[in-house]
This record gives sequence, structure tokens and C-alpha cells, in this order.
Amino acid sequence: MLFRREGGRVSLTKTGRAYAGRLTDLLDNLADTTEKARGGNSQELRILSTPGFAARWLVPRLSRFSHAHAIKLRVADAAPSTDFASNDADVVVQWRDQSAPGLEVMPFLESARYPMAAPDFVKEKRLSEPSDLLTVPLLRDQTDDLWSAWFRKLGIDADADAMIDGPAYPNCEYATSAAEAGLGVTLGYEAVLRDTLDEGRLIKLFEVGTTPFSIYGLACETGRKDEPLIRGFLEWALSESLSDNTCPIRH
Repeated sequence: MLFRREGGRVSLTKTGRAYAGRLTDLLDNLADTTEKARGGNSQELRILSTPGFAARWLVPRLSRFSHAHAIKLRVADAAPSTDFASNDADVVVQWRDQSAPGLEVMPFLESARYPMAAPDFVKEKRLSEPSDLLTVPLLRDQTDDLWSAWFRKLGIDADADAMIDGPAYPNCEYATSAAEAGLGVTLGYEAVLRDTLDEGRLIKLFEVGTTPFSIYGLACETGRKDEPLIRGFLEWALSESLSDNTCPIRH
């Protein structure tokens, strides 16, 4: 497990810290290689993200951006801080897209959520109809638990918490990891989990999803978004979300 919950705080486990370290080393090595290839003249872009988003969306795509830029990726053990005076970052990948004084935030990734589970779990439980999900553990996300809304969309009366059986996790990455381990069905964000689905670690059970909404924004300090390196990254991230052909942001 990558995370632990202690009271109201989410932190990385020993395994999670090691994983985050490997991600940082991977991106540092990529940056060093790029720097050498460009003769040492490349500027460095510092990006702060959660480990889950970095591993599932950012890192698999980043080589398409970093071939021309040096990248320093840092991962946070909770919601990434947007206090740029202390977070050692140029761009922060933040949950949702709400701005605040001193920040400029660009929404760049929108997604619907779909029931997803590990292939062996689906086979064992013989999940073929949406109502079958009421007979298995549903992995709930304390940040945005939308199971009742999903059932209502299909006309299934599952408003009562007692009807939706399953553990509640602090965020979607916990629930996704639990689903990969065969512990139940998660309501996963397709835009983030496309690679996970393509690799067969999870299966999307039905083609009915929740109403799409903005799930991530890219934040930088006010007045910096037009700096060439930051602007290049913002435009690249938006183009990646559009090329995924899931639910691109509507401006």
C-alpha cells in the first residue's frame, strides 16, 4: 500500500516513500540525460504532483514533452501545496480547478467515472448487469463518492448507504489500488486510468458513466503562465488530455 490514513491526515507508507523516490529519480535521470543532449543549456521546469497522478497519467506521457525540456518532478504525500514561496515548484497539479489569490489555474483534465474492477474479480463474481454491483464490495472515495449518483442514472434505487457495501478510502488512488488488488469495484476516472485499462489491470464494466467534470487543474503563480517553459507545459498537458479522446475540458 502506498498511503496510510492517520486521523485526518494522509501520508505515504514506507513503500510509498520508496515509490515516490523512484519516480523522482526516474525524472531526475531523464532531466540529466536531456540536459546533456542539449549541451547543458536547458532550463528546468519543477512540477509538483501526487504520486498517484504522476504514476498513472504524467510519467507515461512525459517523455513526449521532456525530450525538449529538463523536468524535475516532485511528489507530495497529501494534496500538493500551492504555496509557491515554499513548495519548490513552478507548476502544481491540483485537484479540481479552483483558483485563489496569487494563483493562475488552468483546467486541463475532465473525466466521467465508470465502474472498474480487476479481471479476476469480474470473472469470479460474474458481473454482467449493473444491479450485480449491489452484491459485491464497492470501493468508496471519501473525496467524491458518486456511487449513489451512478446508480440513480441507471434508475436503480441505491440511495441508502446500507445498500452500497464496501470500505471508504481517503481518495481515488486508494480505491483504485484496492480494485487492482481484487478487493472490489471502484468508480474510476477514465481520463486518469486509460493506461491502467489498456494494460488490463482494470476492466471498465459498463459504458454508463457519471456526468463528466473537471478533475485537475494546473496552477502557477500569477503572472508566470506566459513564461515560455510554463506556457509550453500547460499547452502540452492540455493537448495530451485532448488526444486521449475521453472527456476534454470544454472552455
